[in-house]
Amino acid sequence: MDLTALPLRAAAARPHVLLVTTPGGTATRLAAERRLRLQDLPRARTPAEADVLLVAGPECRGLRPAIDRLWQSLPAPRARARAATPAALPDALARCRAELAAPPGRRHAGRRHEDRAGGGPDAGFDDAESVGSGDGRDERDGHDEDSGGGHGGHCSGADHGSHGGSEPPWGLPMAGQGADRDGLMLDQLHVPLGPFLADWPDGLTARLTLQGDVVQRLRFAWPPVGGRPTAARPPFWGEPWARAAAGERVDVGEGARRRAAAHADSLGRLLAVAGWTRAATTARRLRDDLLDGASSAELRPGVRRFARRVGRSRTLYWLTRGTGVLTAEAARDAGVTGPAARADGDVPARYRTWLAALARDVDRLADRSPLDPAEEGPRGGATDGPWPSAALVRVLPGLLEGAELAAARLVVASLDPDPDELAAAPREVGA
Repeated sequence: MDLTALPLRAAAARPHVLLVTTPGGTATRLAAERRLRLQDLPRARTPAEADVLLVAGPECRGLRPAIDRLWQSLPAPRARARAATPAALPDALARCRAELAAPPGRRHAGRRHEDRAGGGPDAGFDDAESVGSGDGRDERDGHDEDSGGGHGGHCSGADHGSHGGSEPPWGLPMAGQGADRDGLMLDQLHVPLGPFLADWPDGLTARLTLQGDVVQRLRFAWPPVGGRPTAARPPFWGEPWARAAAGERVDVGEGARRRAAAHADSLGRLLAVAGWTRAATTARRLRDDLLDGASSAELRPGVRRFARRVGRSRTLYWLTRGTGVLTAEAARDAGVTGPAARADGDVPARYRTWLAALARDVDRLADRSPLDPAEEGPRGGATDGPWPSAALVRVLPGLLEGAELAAARLVVASLDPDPDELAAAPREVGA
């Protein structure tokens, strides 16, 4: 009697999927998130929860060690695949399910599945730079209609692996001592966040110096793209503006649709970090409907209802008010444009700016006039210079130093720098 066959079949039928994205993989990530939601496949927030490691996007040699570290952290039975394009997703998931369902004697332990567009297997590299951690295997909501939820659980600094330089004992960061802002000598802990962390800009690593749960210093690191450029094509969210700048005829409605979908994606990430899972799921469904071509008439009622519920949530406002204040003047001095500059304030000011822009753009989906390349994209800026996300990363250290770690996650999510844009300007970010 085979006592393992039934559990293996159950795991293969509904595996928990840990989805990570490489720079240039936004379109594949969006397709993967939609497919997982429609097939009711649960998302894993940590490697320990996962049965499948699904890498979305093109190969990035600079992130191979971190991906390999994630893979080594998955418990057996496990399966792994890369989908470089949305078209590769069905086959990648099918192969992973077949691998999980195979009897132990026939399973290829540790085999990496790669689609042909994704290059060779990314195994056997040096140790990972850092690995992110969240909490909660399932997506229990636990909030009422007007709840922003708690956000401490998603901000753990544990299980992030090494953070550069020499390897600390047993892979654990050790505390040192340093003066805090009041001149007292307190323990300091050096903690990396990223490059893969739930609802975090994939590929970006923040190296934090903490005293207690307060961020004293931080520095951002962007991994080398290596080999061929990862973002050879324009970033997904800015693609209509890049095409218009190249002389192609692009409708205003197409730009409005892409910008509205980007804002819904950013809102879903912020709400997930805040712990309001139900609202985050609603934002992502609206994003998918926009990208699927739904009309203004179909979208308008749901968008307005969503904007009212989130914009008026007292709990979400009280959780986030006063955090990450970025004035319009400071934004202009740092080169920040778009919603972050227009908001002229804290985290609530920024998510309310996204909500207002989302509602406006939904009303413009049928506009067939030509798109002006100088019109603002989802994160602002013009396509002929550095992509605007580079400025968003440059301004983050000043907003995060002195903030609590949980609040820092919310500040990053409220600016939401685009990994595709960061890959297009790696030197800007590294500086």
